[in-house]
Amino acid sequence: MTTSDWLEELQAERTGLGRASTAGRVADVLRTRITEGHLPPGTRLSEEDIGAALGVSRNTLREAFRLLGHERLLLHEFNRGVFVRKLTVDDVRDLYQLRRILECGAVRRAAERRRAGFSADRWVELLVPVRDAVEEGEAAAARDRWVEVGTANMHFHQAVAALAQSPRVTEAMGHLLAELRLVFHVMDAPQAFHQAYLPENRAILELLAAGELDAAESAMATYLDAAEAQLIDAYAAGPA
Repeated sequence: MTTSDWLEELQAERTGLGRASTAGRVADVLRTRITEGHLPPGTRLSEEDIGAALGVSRNTLREAFRLLGHERLLLHEFNRGVFVRKLTVDDVRDLYQLRRILECGAVRRAAERRRAGFSADRWVELLVPVRDAVEEGEAAAARDRWVEVGTANMHFHQAVAALAQSPRVTEAMGHLLAELRLVFHVMDAPQAFHQAYLPENRAILELLAAGELDAAESAMATYLDAAEAQLIDAYAAGPA
């Protein structure tokens, strides 16, 4: 996606912002663009272009940049500007440590609720976003849209974390996934990377649906171990 392409997409967000938009809402818009893979590491963010696209003041935009800097998504370089951050192999290890806490922990918490008599109908309802994300990824793969498969994968893991039913876990996972998408850019062939995880997502969904939650947690841990190792190997093969 070219710079002009994603700036045009930002203009579509303008009507939802309004004159009194907060920097937090602008940060949400830009974070989503990063999570969806439209802003790769090293992208320079022009205050003038983005401010014009979103119809927000320079001060609002700078505050949004500051918020995303605290989330380790953006980096301000003196006399050069604001750039989408390039992550390191140490970032990968730390992100996957947090993923295990959030995602495996969310499944474990869900298992505790099920054992305590959590409603079967409520469980089916909670799994709808997980199922939707799995089907979204499979449909994108059938169209050979591998960047979209990566986005669907983000949706899958966000939905798994949401099983904890904690707004703070959901928020933390959203921030983590935006950083993680920056890691995924190290993979030269998105199809080769994402395709192998489609059946894994489906398998975890089916374990969750069957109430085999201990097995689902174990499968998620194995999944995350494999993905972390694959990404670390990719970083070792060349500069991030």
